[in-house]
Amino acid sequence: MTPCDARRPQAGASLAEFTTWRVGGNAEWLAEPTSLEETQGWVQWAAQQGMPCRVIGAGSNLLIHDDGLPGLSLCLRKLQGMQIDALSGTIEVLAGEPIPSMARRAARAGLHGLEWAVGIPGTAGGAAVMNAGAQGGCTAEWLESVRVMPLKGGDCFELQRDQLNFAYRHSRLQDNDLVLLSARFRLEPGRDPDELKRVTSANLSHRTTTQPYQQPSCGSVFRNPEPLKAGRLIEEQGLKGTRIGGAEISTVHANFIVNTGVAQAKDIAQLIHLVQDRIEAEHGIRLHPEVKRLGFASAA
Repeated sequence: MTPCDARRPQAGASLAEFTTWRVGGNAEWLAEPTSLEETQGWVQWAAQQGMPCRVIGAGSNLLIHDDGLPGLSLCLRKLQGMQIDALSGTIEVLAGEPIPSMARRAARAGLHGLEWAVGIPGTAGGAAVMNAGAQGGCTAEWLESVRVMPLKGGDCFELQRDQLNFAYRHSRLQDNDLVLLSARFRLEPGRDPDELKRVTSANLSHRTTTQPYQQPSCGSVFRNPEPLKAGRLIEEQGLKGTRIGGAEISTVHANFIVNTGVAQAKDIAQLIHLVQDRIEAEHGIRLHPEVKRLGFASAA
């Protein structure tokens, strides 16, 4: 039992229910904390048991192996909460808060900076870890600091923006064994809420009409090899509609792989490698996935 909670974690829960691709095996143990105290308690519990602890947010940028995951899978999607100071432009948010709700509330409060984020189906914590971005905006522009704790247990501490080594779809948090608990954003206050809501709604409309929102996916699969666009490279190879098992390169947007209903994680992984090999053979460019893979021998 955890130091803060008498409940046991769930044994053998299907992790397919915790990813937007709807694939993946079972967790040896699964916990869904709803408070910072519970989160810290479960991390400490895993450390005391000597088992690995892996963090899952909304599962919107995640591919989990069909064999599942050993140890504790810590899903933070229920760790929600947000405080907004409209005068200073500060937003304090827990790791599991959905990005779209944060973007909408910021717009209603007259805070500029997150209009681009409304269509991203992830969490605030995941956005900080991945430096999520869209339509010219990215998390690193507006994030001020994060509060983290070691995955092996220990005290919480704060990291400032300049300590996070932000780059395109990257942060230091991807390389360190840390759990992101909360984040602080500083936006531009005093803007017209109606105008911000208009821009936010327009951005959402653009994403839903140009991307396959009606099918399970993880969003963009590959990072853009700037100044080129991954989707354009894939489309030019005639790969739209290519299938392996139940996984398909979307006919709507070539940088999306969708689950047609019966996909397994291995199908998606093989399709990722097929795309990488074709683009490398044609252009000498190895596309790097944005998606995080858990339980696979290699993430290359």
